[in-house]
Amino acid sequence: MMKKLVVIIAAFALTNINAQKVNEPKDHPKEWSQSYEPFRIAGNLYYVGTYDLASYLIVTNKGNILINTGLADSLPIIKNNIKKLGFKYQDTKILLLTQAHYDHLGAMADIKKETGAKLYVDEADADVLKSGGKSDYELGKYGVTFKPVKPDYILKDKNVVTLGDAKLTMFHHPGHTKGSCSFLFETKDSKRSYKVLIANMPTIIIDKKFSEVTAYPSIEKDYEYTLNAMKNLDFDIWVASHASQFDLHKKHKPKDKYNPAVFMNKKEYQDELDSLEKDFLKKKSE
Repeated sequence: MMKKLVVIIAAFALTNINAQKVNEPKDHPKEWSQSYEPFRIAGNLYYVGTYDLASYLIVTNKGNILINTGLADSLPIIKNNIKKLGFKYQDTKILLLTQAHYDHLGAMADIKKETGAKLYVDEADADVLKSGGKSDYELGKYGVTFKPVKPDYILKDKNVVTLGDAKLTMFHHPGHTKGSCSFLFETKDSKRSYKVLIANMPTIIIDKKFSEVTAYPSIEKDYEYTLNAMKNLDFDIWVASHASQFDLHKKHKPKDKYNPAVFMNKKEYQDELDSLEKDFLKKKSE
């Protein structure tokens, strides 16, 4: 009888988990769901995301790495973009993430299931992924905003992710989320090699004061750390989690020829960080 009761309780718990409905917020810019022509950024790095939600494909001799997956409805766009570039969706072996918000991992659970790829995440965002966003310090107010997904591997600051001939160093850049992160790696083409930074820019999403964010008591300290750390990174090319953050559409038009040089503006990166630091200091003084 006791064994039967345990089975019933377990089944009930599983039903409750499965019954958690995903309520992805719908009040977002149309550009987040708008398709965009994929293209080669530099070397083995390709843009495969939507018009504004950046997804990156790194092609290696042992399979491919996909960074960020946009909203849930980005799935067919990403799959089609990979195919358009002449690569195989099923060759996706590793999944990475710059931040645990629904607009960057809405399709993550489905892609992980369909490809069998292993998911690597910053340690501080792991719980948010498992809860479907419900445990996020700010966006958790919306409940479950993406399909819960369990990481296969946990990353800490400066850990290296390796696949074939690609080696990416993860940098812990908390603030926007507790486990926001950036990736730095080297790529090359027939002319030269490039250090590429895939940056998660530390934008502030709260209306309340830092001191009032009880679910994230170290938020102010984390933003300060991240802003300082990001200023000291060395790179040739930079891109970000949103196309709008690095002015993709001013630099590249569909059908433009391969031109890594348009993404090599370090001053633009520093100016963006300076602007975000002003936002941080303003929030800090409230």
